Amino acid sequence: MRDSARLAIAVSILAAATFVARPAFAQAQDFSKVEIKTIDLGHSTYRLEGAGGNITVAVGSDGIIMVDGQFAPLHDKIKAAIAAISPLPIKYLVNTHYHGDHTGGNESFQNDGAIVVAQDNIRVRLAAGTTFVNGNKVPPASPGALPKQTYVGGSMTLEVGGRKAELTHLNNAHTDGDTIVYFADANVLATGDIMSNTKRYQSIDYPNGGDIRGVVRALDALLAIANDQTRVVTGHGAPATRADILEYREMAATVRDRIEKLVNEGKSEAEVIALRPLKDLDAKWAADDSAAINFLKMAYNSFKRS
Repeated sequence: MRDSARLAIAVSILAAATFVARPAFAQAQDFSKVEIKTIDLGHSTYRLEGAGGNITVAVGSDGIIMVDGQFAPLHDKIKAAIAAISPLPIKYLVNTHYHGDHTGGNESFQNDGAIVVAQDNIRVRLAAGTTFVNGNKVPPASPGALPKQTYVGGSMTLEVGGRKAELTHLNNAHTDGDTIVYFADANVLATGDIMSNTKRYQSIDYPNGGDIRGVVRALDALLAIANDQTRVVTGHGAPATRADILEYREMAATVRDRIEKLVNEGKSEAEVIALRPLKDLDAKWAADDSAAINFLKMAYNSFKRS
């Protein structure tokens, strides 16, 4: 796939990923201006921030485990940022879900010799092509961008040079293929887009398995792992803590309960929008009124999905 095609796909996916929090969209299209920022999380584990999903890097004695790869045009910058941390090779690149701001780098990093690892639903989504909540369509990924190693069960473990990454599939949350990654030796937890730490609503990709009920279950699973010292790398936003997970969980559970009541009463999408049942939450969690309505639609339609 040519770089121009990758860029078109990346922009389409970013539009979907920022469907709720739109202000970042316009600025992120010019990848030439993106700088990769590195934060040391301790115990040879790092967080990289650029454009798209945050990256986690764990350095072992003979190689590196990387979580998420952002957009294809950022490959060289990300590779350089990791090389500044360690000269060791990237052995595994874990995808937390299929969205292109997390998987765009798959093909280039696999060409470098890394093995992309993902829950199998991610492979299926990438291979088939997808339609997002905002109607944007993305064609099937090229064969080189598909994960080479997948898992179907609830969890798997990767090990590189004494570093272990514990992968857990949390189904029907942000998507149907969400993987969280925990590095126990560093007490670092990567959540993917199950939540962000932007203090904004996170999108729910209901056409591709996302569900507000699953989001709450997934957040409970994160809380069961994290303690007050855990360094949390969310899909987007600043470094987070267990308290941030709890705050987001309280909001998400409130959304679930309110929308479920209206769905059970037989309310249509239009009727739910007219009622604005999340108005008090919108004041804190929505960037603007349009973002508030978009999130309400996603939460409502996640119930209709099943």
